[in-house]
Amino acid sequence: MSKDILCLGIESSCDETSVAVVKNGREVLSNVIATQIDIHKKYGGVVPEIASRNHVENITYVVKEALEKASVSIDEIDAICPTYGPGLVGALLVGLSTAKALAYASKKPLVGVHHIEGHIAANYITHKDLKPPYLCLVVSGGHSHLVHVKDYTDFEILGRTRDDAVGEAFDKVARVLGLGYPGGPVIDKRAKNGNPHVYNLPRTYFENLDFSFSGIKTAVLNLANKEKENLNIDDLCASFEEAVTEMLTTNVLKAVKQIGVNKIAIAGGVSANSYLRERMKKIGEENGLEVYYPELVLCTDNAAMIAAAGYNNFMAGKISELNLNAVPNLKIGD
Repeated sequence: MSKDILCLGIESSCDETSVAVVKNGREVLSNVIATQIDIHKKYGGVVPEIASRNHVENITYVVKEALEKASVSIDEIDAICPTYGPGLVGALLVGLSTAKALAYASKKPLVGVHHIEGHIAANYITHKDLKPPYLCLVVSGGHSHLVHVKDYTDFEILGRTRDDAVGEAFDKVARVLGLGYPGGPVIDKRAKNGNPHVYNLPRTYFENLDFSFSGIKTAVLNLANKEKENLNIDDLCASFEEAVTEMLTTNVLKAVKQIGVNKIAIAGGVSANSYLRERMKKIGEENGLEVYYPELVLCTDNAAMIAAAGYNNFMAGKISELNLNAVPNLKIGD
């Protein structure tokens, strides 16, 4: 019987300080998340310097708690797997420096993890039977990608946003409407009481599989300024959600036909959106496609998904040097 592989994941790319222990890339033994959402709410978004300082304050305690909850010591860990990009450079450096110190002191291999690959790998935790190849729609506050997952460590970008990420658009629309931060959950909640056909918001499509969300964001801003007292927030949230989901799913179906796969997954913070999940499930049923998405706790930034991706890299022999640096604009596949 082969030995179980334990990976310690460390995630600090934005405003979540998270450490997890994952066995064999799919079984979560612990996943501790110290969130900073309440801290950044007053600013309407993440303040990088404040995020970095809070990571410094939290990281040691979160590592300790993750090991204790998993009932393992650092000596039992097989690989230490930090996010090294993309993300906020100061925030990344906190988690990465901690990981390098742990790897050096314990003589364990360091396995750098791409943040987007981590989001994709969250699906392996929820769906133990999921295997490549498949198409993954990665939608979060900083990313909107259509990724052909050819193998566990082999990715091809088929389409990406040309301006705002979809999660960024949710946050900006929520700010315009005075709904607070983060925008995704509150828009999803308000949309449930609205009519998605009241406001005809623009959809943007290209000849390829790229996305654009700046036009719909501007349209909402113009409506908010024009309508003011007559604006129905619930209807506008529902109309915004409908338009964004239509743009996403249209490109998903085009990509599936282009690469010839029958499995689609979604990942990232926006994959928690209930309307997107329902629509993806529906197009799966209508087109004979298997649809996968992570459980809600694995949609937002967390270290379990980083450890899962780190396991795949470790098994593929992708070991990092201790001089690994943070890369805030890291491209998938680099």
